[in-house]
Amino acid sequence: MTFKELNLISPILKAIAHEGYEAPSPIQARSIPLLLEGRDLLGCAQTGTGKTAAFAIPILQTLYKSRADASAKRNVKALILTPTRELAAQVGQSFKAYGRYTGIKTAVIFGGVGQAPQVSALRGGVDILVATPGRLCDLIGQKLCDLSQVSMFVLDEADRMLDMGFVHDVRRVIAMLPEKRQTLLFSATMPKEIAALAESILKNPATVAVTPVSSTVDVIEQSVYFVDKANKGRLLIDLLKDSSISSALVFSRTKYGADKLSKILVKAGISSAAIHGDKSQGARLRALADFTEGRVRTLVATDIAARGIDIEQLSHVINYDLSNEPETYVHRIGRTGRAGFGGVAISFCDFDEKAYLKDIQKLIGKEIPVVEDHPYPMQIFESIKPQTKPRPPRAERSANPPAKQSGKSSASRRRR
Repeated sequence: MTFKELNLISPILKAIAHEGYEAPSPIQARSIPLLLEGRDLLGCAQTGTGKTAAFAIPILQTLYKSRADASAKRNVKALILTPTRELAAQVGQSFKAYGRYTGIKTAVIFGGVGQAPQVSALRGGVDILVATPGRLCDLIGQKLCDLSQVSMFVLDEADRMLDMGFVHDVRRVIAMLPEKRQTLLFSATMPKEIAALAESILKNPATVAVTPVSSTVDVIEQSVYFVDKANKGRLLIDLLKDSSISSALVFSRTKYGADKLSKILVKAGISSAAIHGDKSQGARLRALADFTEGRVRTLVATDIAARGIDIEQLSHVINYDLSNEPETYVHRIGRTGRAGFGGVAISFCDFDEKAYLKDIQKLIGKEIPVVEDHPYPMQIFESIKPQTKPRPPRAERSANPPAKQSGKSSASRRRR
């Protein structure tokens, strides 16, 4: 199938050709005709399957055809809600790319940066608004954003909205939308809370599931190294001596750990940057740009910061710390193997993480191959608990009572 067979208008076909795309992905081929008919949609799809284009293209075509007067004042007609700043920025870029010949205006708003330029864009008039829940609710509260004309609403990565605690804000936004609208919900996993939300906001939806929920991308080559926690940094440096690892997205469990690991890599002569929630938005965007443009070879990230990152031709994902949530493992390795291309996912597992590995393998339904031959094999085969100073025996405590204070009282000494 070609994009032309999807009955797309010439400005969008021209933009798609400009981007170098020749054939729609499975989710695009199945979703676009349904959305052009005005159907609500429940999409179960991993990131990297082309789902952004699956909803961006029909939204652009619908708005282009319904626009009566190009000179008329623009109101927000389509709202796309995303969980993270990075994903919002990337979705906004996709709309601008696919809509480059339509004259349709897109704006992106998110927190972590000043709101003045975003407010200016809204006042100038936009057709499509891509937003994160927190900043959108802030602007709505200040009466700086009007959603009364929205006719198309997309809730993207709904499961991550739930994980990040945004469901309350999402419901607040939905309550402000017109009752009559086309609604799309996309989620890689379908926990009961998201299923209930979908049922409450979708009307007679079509369902498109391009891969089994929470399944791994089959084209990704996976492996695991059993290694003690203290040797993980050494093993990572050793692996990165391999020039075939042209780019590596490395996952750390904590923000402190991401910063520390990035500094270790730089000290070893490996270009690296870190992104996490405590970094300013400007710093995060600079680090991501340096990585995507090849100036930095490794990007160390926490899960929240890395969610939604779409990096073309990312060769490796490395789980420096295994996640305690098996679904998160699936999201992580999905950063590589984008759009059906191959990729490599490497995981480090210390003794305390073996239970996490077991849960991951149960979820994906397969054993992850173990790399036995490496310079830092696991030596610790029991959980290491922090040691506490033993309390002296009762008799010893009785024989050595606390010395009585002499002189002035402690209160007197404090006053001095």
